[in-house]
Amino acid sequence: MSSTANSAPEGNNVNSKAGKQEKRLISDEELAALPRAGLLRRLAALLYDMFLVGGIWVTCGFILLMLYGLVGDNTSEVVDGAIQTSPVLSFLQLIMMVSTVTAFYLWFWRRTGQTLGMIAWRIRVINTDNQPVTVRQGLIRFYLAWPAFWLAGLGYLWMYIDKQGDAIHEKLSETKTVLLPKHTRPF
Repeated sequence: MSSTANSAPEGNNVNSKAGKQEKRLISDEELAALPRAGLLRRLAALLYDMFLVGGIWVTCGFILLMLYGLVGDNTSEVVDGAIQTSPVLSFLQLIMMVSTVTAFYLWFWRRTGQTLGMIAWRIRVINTDNQPVTVRQGLIRFYLAWPAFWLAGLGYLWMYIDKQGDAIHEKLSETKTVLLPKHTRPF
């Protein structure tokens, strides 16, 4: 992730005579001074990302069912109105879902600090030293965010108690989610 204050290429510049700022990358000093993103903005970005993850799951699930049908017992039956599938297939689907969503977030957080939903809502994940998230930090952040969300959102409501405005999984992973200015290029 480059964080120099270089101007955008000519095609991305906004006419300065119209009184608008040009889109540009932000400097390290600006990045360190950015405020934390609010809860609603984070949840909106998560909703956007879930549409992408759902598409990934459908595609990978189709491939998994095709491959499992070639080598395994792919018979499903209806028992008392519910479809019963192989426990092995159910386990493989769970592994596929957890691994793909983990890879999705780690890849984007390590690469630019932003998923597509985060770009749309102008937020970025960085570590507390204003550098890209490490794999270790990303894994801690990702796997602690689930209980923070599903336990009545208490881990996220911590943002309103914390002086910096970080959620509990951000504190434990030494990361932060910052709100980018409108004039900032996503990457």
